[in-house]
Amino acid sequence: MQKIAVWGFSWVPPFAQGLVRDLRVRWALEEAGLAYESRWIGIDERNSAAHRSRHPFGMVPAFESGDQTQFETGAIIYMLAERCEALMPADLRFETLTWMFAALNSVEPPLWNLFVLDKLRGDEEWAKLRRAGAVEEVEARLAALSDWLDGRIHLLGSFTAADILMTTVLRFIRHTDLVAGYPVVDAYVKRCESRPAFKAALQNQLSGYARHEPVAA
Repeated sequence: MQKIAVWGFSWVPPFAQGLVRDLRVRWALEEAGLAYESRWIGIDERNSAAHRSRHPFGMVPAFESGDQTQFETGAIIYMLAERCEALMPADLRFETLTWMFAALNSVEPPLWNLFVLDKLRGDEEWAKLRRAGAVEEVEARLAALSDWLDGRIHLLGSFTAADILMTTVLRFIRHTDLVAGYPVVDAYVKRCESRPAFKAALQNQLSGYARHEPVAA
């Protein structure tokens, strides 16, 4: 591939650090052994015409390679996986795609919903009333995932792009003890987070935040 650049926010509050979705793309690139350049945009700049040309919704990540620009982590990681046997083995292509979609469509919505309730709307009365139901929805997903992972090291035996998406989705509820309540899932997350590629990707993202941390007034 031509020179790669990954766009992320230059800084986010501590509760969101390590959760912003450009981490997923960085991790996939690290697993694939592809060098990339980090580019940063301030949250207040996300609606600029320049950034909207990269990401129509003003979010991150945006991915650039040569004259190609992509957005949406699922699409970016699918593109990388198509080019990297380590991310999507030929004999597990359809299974990998299935679990990539499962992570983004079946598991992420309820977990993200709980994250929003707790971290972005926690002081609002409606959020407090909604939380019990949100936790039930999360637990239903964790129970099903635990059943699937029982006896498996990764979602499909060997590590694939689906594990990148699933692990980063599960990190949305790291502020709770819900994952710890499902030892099989908890061990799975820890295994995936222990991979050198994950550690390198996380350090890359966090080092950018450290460089751009706002100066206290």
